Amino acid sequence: MYRMLIVEDDTGIAQAIKEHSLLWGLDAFCAQDFGSITKEFADYKPHIVLLDISLPFYNGYHWCSEIRKISKVPIIFISSASDNLNIVMAMNMGADDFIAKPFDLNVLTAKIQALLRRTYDFSPNFEILQHREAFLDTAENILTYKGEKIPLTKNEYRILLCLMENKRKVVSREKLMERLWATDSFIDENTLTVNINRLRKKLDSYGLENFISTKIGVGYIIE
Repeated sequence: MYRMLIVEDDTGIAQAIKEHSLLWGLDAFCAQDFGSITKEFADYKPHIVLLDISLPFYNGYHWCSEIRKISKVPIIFISSASDNLNIVMAMNMGADDFIAKPFDLNVLTAKIQALLRRTYDFSPNFEILQHREAFLDTAENILTYKGEKIPLTKNEYRILLCLMENKRKVVSREKLMERLWATDSFIDENTLTVNINRLRKKLDSYGLENFISTKIGVGYIIE
């Protein structure tokens, strides 16, 4: 089931969209913390986002820009501010569509489903992994922290992916080596240690100190 994040501060509109979407077999979550939309985005991992322009704390353009730093997920603006300037601005910020309020719920849902089909029917289902304001885009193999992209080698990305997929769980050295051995990389005990140390130093230099912890005799953990 596809997941949709609804970023709309009018609870009546948000709830109506959510309930109608459920009838069409689409899971939906209404944003709760309008000061931390990127965290809710990362926690919920939606396949599509509905975004109003006028919101508490920061407007929809701000959140569109922030989401675009970490994901290419489809974004549809829904707003009564539907003049040409706002439509052009929304599309330039990275939106995929703009639907003016008031709208017919059947038309809105049909557009959502059409965009989902175009985006996902012929492409793999990727997701965003998040921890401590760091976002790992599994589609682009990119780590972003506070809007800054952190370059990763193939091995660094694969190690970080495995650890973030198992966040708050200890991952053994054997499992990490198996994960890397399954790729085109040869990894032994010493090579793994070197890669982990290099990755830690890189994360430290970008402000992500102690991002990876060692459980002596067991393995590594992100917690």
